[in-house]
Amino acid sequence: MSSNSTFVIIGGGLAGAKAAQALRDNDFDGEIVLVAEESNLPYERPPLSKEYLAHKKSRAEFTVQPAAWYRDMHIDLRLGTAATAVDRSAHTVTLPDGTTVGYDKLLLATGSSSRRPPIPGIDAAGVHLLRTLDEADALDAALAPGSTLAVVGAGWIGLEVTATARGRDVQATVVEAAELPLLAAMGPEIATVFAELHREHGVDLRLGANVEEITVADGHATGLRLGDGSTVPADTVLVAVGAHPNIELAEQAGLELGDGGVLVDAGLRTSDPDIFAVGDIAAAEHPVLGVRIRTEHWANALNQPAVAVAGMLGKSAEYTNLPYFFTDQYDMGMEYVGHSAGYTQVVTRGDTRTREFVACWLDGANRVLAGMNVNIWDAQDDLKRLIESKQPVDPARLADPAVPLGELG
Repeated sequence: MSSNSTFVIIGGGLAGAKAAQALRDNDFDGEIVLVAEESNLPYERPPLSKEYLAHKKSRAEFTVQPAAWYRDMHIDLRLGTAATAVDRSAHTVTLPDGTTVGYDKLLLATGSSSRRPPIPGIDAAGVHLLRTLDEADALDAALAPGSTLAVVGAGWIGLEVTATARGRDVQATVVEAAELPLLAAMGPEIATVFAELHREHGVDLRLGANVEEITVADGHATGLRLGDGSTVPADTVLVAVGAHPNIELAEQAGLELGDGGVLVDAGLRTSDPDIFAVGDIAAAEHPVLGVRIRTEHWANALNQPAVAVAGMLGKSAEYTNLPYFFTDQYDMGMEYVGHSAGYTQVVTRGDTRTREFVACWLDGANRVLAGMNVNIWDAQDDLKRLIESKQPVDPARLADPAVPLGELG
């Protein structure tokens, strides 16, 4: 690419910042315009529900780069600016003031937004969502020691905030429509472990329960009313029922969509050869797993931009990393790798009661689809190897801690 080229990145999160960095690391000397909807410098999101909310990590520690870096790298960072349209034929991006920015290559890194269900009372004061730094600051201010928190949704964000709140001496009730927390993500075998973990830490889990309304007095939330008529008093309400990918720009631009996101190949190129997509919105062909997959994981935002940038610069690259995510709740740290869709059994080795174990999701041919290590920190490489090999394992040997993982498969 010539120095006269302009590359535009839409999305001011981790993925957008990493893409800008990758361009300069690859000696791209053209113009880079980074359009960021939030007014904060690009940052990583996992600490919002974990260390930042627990006052264990400062904003600067998870800000991707300081402001001076963007100046030094000659990156045109436009904070507080939401792109409103993409004109593929004209190769332009329209900004809120009606001006346009031309591009030779465009990267969409627009991320996700919190789902906002139509629950009566959701607009009251004291009701929170958690996706942005500003929302984390608002929630942080509300979680006073001795206060009460009601969480709608027992997914990752809901449970991480609950664990953090308990660590701040906040009483917590979690209301979940499914019969177990994390049921869709983990399956019943491992979801049960998370249910027991939170109950042991004094959380009131209301499972198989529906929220009819957020109760309100004088404009401020006072708790929840459930479908069975029971109530949950609370000073603060967090609604954490998942996220939806921000694909509106891609849809407006006429890009091919599917699997809940923007369809991209293994090189993260969309149906338009000059437009790439990464992170939460990218429904990517995965050359290792042999399926198309879209995951809303931090690891994709961190690692996919380098692959997309290679393609933008005319090089050949594929994103082959296995899906990966992690969580920290109370004294339990966990890493998960792989994609468990279609599993037929879960095999555990170690002690689920003391929460030091490894779990593997197997298909009908006893091949490992996904693996999770809980408070055991030397298993990740072996789990990745088992998944990538696609070789059957003996479930009995897999369950035996005396048999090294490295000898399986």
